[in-house]
Amino acid sequence: MPAPWDARLSSPGSPVCAPDWLALREDADAAARAPDLVELVRVHLAATARPGAPVVIRDLGCGTGSMGRWLAPRLPGPQEWVLHDRDPGLLASAAATMPSSAADGAPVSARTQEGDFTYLRSADLSGTALVTGSAVLDLLTAEQLDGLAAACVEAGAAALLTLSVTGDVELAPTDSLDAAFADAFNAHQRRRTDGRRLLGPDAGAVAADLFARRGAAVETRPSPWRLGADQAELAEEWLRAWIAAACAQQPDLGRCAGPYLERRLEACRAGRLRLVVGHVDVLALPPGAS
Repeated sequence: MPAPWDARLSSPGSPVCAPDWLALREDADAAARAPDLVELVRVHLAATARPGAPVVIRDLGCGTGSMGRWLAPRLPGPQEWVLHDRDPGLLASAAATMPSSAADGAPVSARTQEGDFTYLRSADLSGTALVTGSAVLDLLTAEQLDGLAAACVEAGAAALLTLSVTGDVELAPTDSLDAAFADAFNAHQRRRTDGRRLLGPDAGAVAADLFARRGAAVETRPSPWRLGADQAELAEEWLRAWIAAACAQQPDLGRCAGPYLERRLEACRAGRLRLVVGHVDVLALPPGAS
């Protein structure tokens, strides 16, 4: 079966990221994102915002709006969010659940823009102070990510791109098959599909490099999920999808996938499994930013 996050940038008419999966991961995402990068964003926006005018923030691949729910209350001052996604249902959910006030009580508004954000260029970002995205870069190609970096830098917009998978996975207790499934999953994330080579776990490092090459000041922070007994439901769903994707990439793993999954689920349900899934957050401030 495909991973529940595996169709965010797929072809028109194909499935989109499952709302249940997005809801299940929201708390883990919030706990993982790097808070010190938010402080750098606050400083940057304070230095560049026009007095009394809302800062424009564009959230790419917004899903149900978890980034806006997490970030808007952490930033002061009036904010206008533009929520980008291909799925009108997800957009409606995101708009309906956006916070109405900022950290200092200033108003927060939101509007939606349906479509493929990979086609955005600098003119589309005119007036945008900050571009955000959460767990979306891995499904871009190098060319698409290069276009996004160019658009942000040319438009003078900062970018806060969180929770890009790194491919690093730690499971405790360990199992002799952990490395085989991890390698196959990472190969699946880097696969070629519809003529496109996905960046997968290379996306965070590639983003940092592409923004830096254009003169942006780049900061990166690790933002791993750390899942224990209190996140057993998320861990179980992640395990099922992780193993399924690995088998899709390397079908011979199917011979041992069933027993391996059962061992892992047994440990999870008993509260013994500890799972660390590597992610990275990337902040790029435009050239000349203080």
